[in-house]
Amino acid sequence: MLRQIEGSRAVAETVAACRPAVICAYPISPQTHIVEALDEIVRLGEIKNCEFVNVESEFSAMSVAIGASATGARAYTATASQGLLFMVEPLYNASGLGLPIVMTVANRAIGAPINIWNDHSDAMSQRDSGWIQLYAQDNQSASDLHMLAFRIAEEVSLPVMVCMDGFVLTHAMERIDLPEQEAVDKFLPSYVPRQILDPNDPMSIGAMVGPEAFTEVRYLGHVKQLQALELIPGIANEFEEIFGRRAAGEHDADGLVTTYRIEGAQVVLVALGSVIGTMKVVIDEMREMGSKVGVLGITSFRPFPLDAVRNALGKVPKVVVVERAFAPGIGGIVSSNVRTALSNIPVSIATAVAGLGGRPITRDSIRGIIERAFDDTLPELTFVDLDVELINRELERHREQRRSGPMAENLLRDLGSR
Repeated sequence: MLRQIEGSRAVAETVAACRPAVICAYPISPQTHIVEALDEIVRLGEIKNCEFVNVESEFSAMSVAIGASATGARAYTATASQGLLFMVEPLYNASGLGLPIVMTVANRAIGAPINIWNDHSDAMSQRDSGWIQLYAQDNQSASDLHMLAFRIAEEVSLPVMVCMDGFVLTHAMERIDLPEQEAVDKFLPSYVPRQILDPNDPMSIGAMVGPEAFTEVRYLGHVKQLQALELIPGIANEFEEIFGRRAAGEHDADGLVTTYRIEGAQVVLVALGSVIGTMKVVIDEMREMGSKVGVLGITSFRPFPLDAVRNALGKVPKVVVVERAFAPGIGGIVSSNVRTALSNIPVSIATAVAGLGGRPITRDSIRGIIERAFDDTLPELTFVDLDVELINRELERHREQRRSGPMAENLLRDLGSR
């Protein structure tokens, strides 16, 4: 059913169609519209046998989801930024216990300084928490990936976070093919848990495990991630059979990666999230001018699709990974995984950090990255549109003054004095 609809509302209606039994909610921008819409849907009785639980914090939201999932209920929550960090302890508990919770992360920068705009710092900080991570390119994929997320989570009994760019997608109006309930029910059958707390068969979960078995427990979490890697393409194919289209509307979408015009490309950009849409526009323009460029979009960041990335990029001379987060002191996060996938292949790999804290990644910026890659002037690590003058003024201040003051406030004052 095609509708012009806000991304957050589309996600809420898709989640509702997945028939969760428990929804735990604590609002934080830019996730708030999702849980507000779900509250309305539950209150109007449009989801049967669903409890909407208002909690006092994100820590409590994940704790309630864990309790609900452990009793055999299909559980859902959503968060962003500092909220994701506040629930880190139960986040690890959810994956360690193998509970198939689904959570939307409306990606947003992490403070300090406070910043409510989009980048991928929040989800990337939890990339090794044991959760499966799926990244949406647009609001169609954000809707579709939630259906896949519930199915994947319940097949392998692991939690899944669906990451969608805050404000860029959550608050954008797009035409979206929303699923019919009958089709969702066919794709996502009633939840049959692999483990359940049963008063007639009492047991403890999360009990202490010592050195004699802890490695094995962690290894099994790794094995289940690899199982998900094998299952996701088949689940994406089943999605097409039921809904009559590929998930996310991409002709080659397999739930792991998507490709765009990489045939014969001399430079391929690699990215996650909504920036891929802008990249496609630039690539079309540059292809018309004879530049052989393409883009590889990564949907499944965890588990990371090493073989799919290697197959797509194995014959490409130059790869540029455009990242909306980075690891201070070393550089690229996604690019380190791409390098692993392309190990022992003669390929040039560069990292371009862009769009931090909501800074626009413009077509000119993307075109500049590509042109520098062609000219061999793109360094191994670059920060796109970095204000070098502003940085140098602050570094000079640090050299001259012991009490140089807070960096963020200094930068803002310097910007205002120009």
